[in-house]
Amino acid sequence: MNILTQYFKTKHNTAPFSQIKNEDYLPAIQEGITLAKAEIDAIANNLEAPTFENTIVAMDYTGDILDRASSIFFNLNSAETNDEMQKIAQEASPLLSEFGNDITLNPELFARVKAVYDAKATLTLTPEQSTLLDKKYKSFSRNGANLAEDKKDQLRAIDKELSKLSLQFGENILAETNAFEMHLTDEKDLAGLPEGTIEAARSLAKAQEKEGWIFTLDHPSYVPFMTYADNRELRKKLAIAFGARGFQNNEFDNQEIVLKIAKLRFNRAQLLGYATHAHFVLEERMAQSPEKVLSFSNDMLAKAKPAALKEFEELTAFAKKLDGIEQLEKWDGGYYAEKLKQQLFNLDDEKLKPYFQLEKVLNGAFTIADKLYGLTFTEVFDIDKYHPEVMTYEVTDEKKDLVAIFYADFFPRKGKRNGAWMTSFKSQYVKNGINERPHVSNVCNFTKPTETKPSLLTFNEVTTLFHEFGHGLHGMLANTIYPSLSGTSVFWDFVELPSQVMENWCYEPEALALFATHYQTGEVIPQEYVEKIKESASFHEGLATMRQLSFGLLDMGWHGQDPTGITSVKAFEKEQFESTRLYPEVAENAMSTAFSHIFQGGYSSGYYSYKWAEVLDADAFEFFQEKGIFNREVATKFKDNVLSKGGTEPPMELYKRFRGQEPKPDALLKRAGLL
Repeated sequence: MNILTQYFKTKHNTAPFSQIKNEDYLPAIQEGITLAKAEIDAIANNLEAPTFENTIVAMDYTGDILDRASSIFFNLNSAETNDEMQKIAQEASPLLSEFGNDITLNPELFARVKAVYDAKATLTLTPEQSTLLDKKYKSFSRNGANLAEDKKDQLRAIDKELSKLSLQFGENILAETNAFEMHLTDEKDLAGLPEGTIEAARSLAKAQEKEGWIFTLDHPSYVPFMTYADNRELRKKLAIAFGARGFQNNEFDNQEIVLKIAKLRFNRAQLLGYATHAHFVLEERMAQSPEKVLSFSNDMLAKAKPAALKEFEELTAFAKKLDGIEQLEKWDGGYYAEKLKQQLFNLDDEKLKPYFQLEKVLNGAFTIADKLYGLTFTEVFDIDKYHPEVMTYEVTDEKKDLVAIFYADFFPRKGKRNGAWMTSFKSQYVKNGINERPHVSNVCNFTKPTETKPSLLTFNEVTTLFHEFGHGLHGMLANTIYPSLSGTSVFWDFVELPSQVMENWCYEPEALALFATHYQTGEVIPQEYVEKIKESASFHEGLATMRQLSFGLLDMGWHGQDPTGITSVKAFEKEQFESTRLYPEVAENAMSTAFSHIFQGGYSSGYYSYKWAEVLDADAFEFFQEKGIFNREVATKFKDNVLSKGGTEPPMELYKRFRGQEPKPDALLKRAGLL
C-alpha cells in the first residue's frame, strides 16, 4: 500500500509528510498516471454523445491522485530536496510530460471536446463554464491536437527534451550555488558588515567545524555582503561567483542548455503555427502579443531611462567623492546606493531590523488579512510537516468555517532553492456539493534566529513576506467550482496583482503600527522612520525599473524572435542589454545561464508581467487609499472580483468589475516618482 495513492486519513486530509518515503514517489506517480489514463479513456470512449458535463467537466476532475502525489513531490523537490529526489525528478518529469501529451494528442478525446466546443453557441453556460470550455479546447489546439501524426511525434519529442533540460538547468544552478563558499579568517575583512550577518557567517563556519566566517551565494548571506562589506575586492569576488553560475565551462555549465531550450521552444511554436515562442505564450496573457509587450516595455523604459541615467551619475559622483572610485562596477552598485540612501534618509536596514521580528511581521500580515477579509490564522501542532521549521495554521472565516490550511517555511537549508515562492499542496474546488478547501504554502529564505537574536528582517524581506502572503491569499480565498480555474490559475501577467498589491501595506503607518515594534522594548516604529521608508521607497526607482525592464527585454530577446542563429549566450546578451547597460561588462559573468525564472520556472516570455502587474497593483491600491486602506467595502470588492475568482473570467473583466475602469499607468509612475 503506497500512502500517496490513498485518501489521507489525516486532519483536513493534509499531506502525511512524515510517513512518506522517497521510494513512494515514483510508484505513486506511475500509479497516478495509470489511474488518470483509465479515467481519460472512459471519457474518450463514452458511447453517449459528447456534452459539456460528460466531457469537459468530467475531464477537469480526473487525475486527483496524480495531482496530489506530484504536487507534494515537486514542492518538496524545491523546498527539501536531496540527491535521491533529484534523480526521481529526472525520471518523473518525462513521464508526466508524456502523459500530458497522451491526453492532448488523443484523437477520440479531442473529437469529443471539439464537438462540444463547436456547439458552444447553442449551450447556455455560466461565464465560468464558458471559460472552462475555452481552456479545455485550447489545451488541445495549443498542444498539437490539430497536427498530423508525424508532427505530433515531433512535438512529443520536443516536450520530453524540454522537461529534462529545464530540470537540469535548475540542478546545475543549485549545485553551483552550493559549491561556492568564501571562507574568511581575518576580522578586518568583515568591516562594514552588520553584526547579524557576521553572526550568521560565524554559525555557518561553526557548523562546518571551521574557524572564522563563511559567506555563500544564498541570498541572506550574499545580499548583505554586497550591500555592506567595505572590502571591494571581496565584494568583487562574491559578485563574480554569483554571476558566473552556469557559465564556467564545467560539468554544471548551462550555456548549451540555454541555447537548446530557446531553439526547442521556437521549433515547438513553429510546429503549432506560431511565429515564435512569445507569440504562442502571449496568446494566453492579458498582453496578448509580443508587439504589445515590447511597446509597453519600451514606453516604460522611455519614462525610466532619464531618471536612471541621472541616478547613475549621482551614484558615480558620490562613490568618487567618498572613496575616489573612478569607475563604478557592478559590485559597487548596492554598496554605494546603500551609503547614499543612508546619507539622504539617514535610514539603514540595521536601524529598521529590530522593528521587524519575523513572528511579529507574520502576525501583522495575519491581522491585515483579518481587517480586510475577516480571516483568522490559528497555529496548530497536529498537522504533519515536512521539516521541523515549518509552521502550520488553520485559516477560518468570521463564521468559524475552515477557509484553508497554511504552511509557512522561512529559513534557508541545504535542500531548499534560493528565493521565495507560494505553492499549494491541494487545490480548492467544489465536488459533489462539497467545497474542498486549499492547502497553501509560503516558502522564503530569511535570516535564521541565532543564540542571541530572533529572526530580524530587512525591510526588503518584509515586503517579500507580504508579497508571497498576497499570493497565499489568492490561493486561500479561492472559491470556484472547477479545479483547473481555481486560485492562482490565472493569466501569468495577472497573477502578480494579488501579491504586489499586498506590499503596499508595508509602507502605511496605520499598517506598520500593527506589527513594527522593537523586539526588545516593544516600542512602535518611530513615525520619522515610517516617513523615511515612504520617502525612500522611490529612491533609485529609475535604476530599479530599468534593471527589471532589462530582464524582461532579455526574455523577449530569447523568445520573441528566431533564436536558431544564436551561437554565443554572452554575445547575444550583450546585444540585448545595449539599451539598458550602465555598468561595464564583466567577462566572467552571464545572466541567462542562471536566469531560472525563464529557463526553469514558468516566466518564459512573461518576465515583463512583474512591471505589468505593478501598473495594476498601483492603480488598485490607489482605490484603497481613496477609501481608507482597511476599507471593508473596497476589500470585499477585491476579494469577490479578484481573489476568489481565480481564472474563471478574462482578467481585465474582473479588474474592471473591481475598479470600475481599466488600470492607468499614472498611479505607478506617480508612486515611483517618474512622472
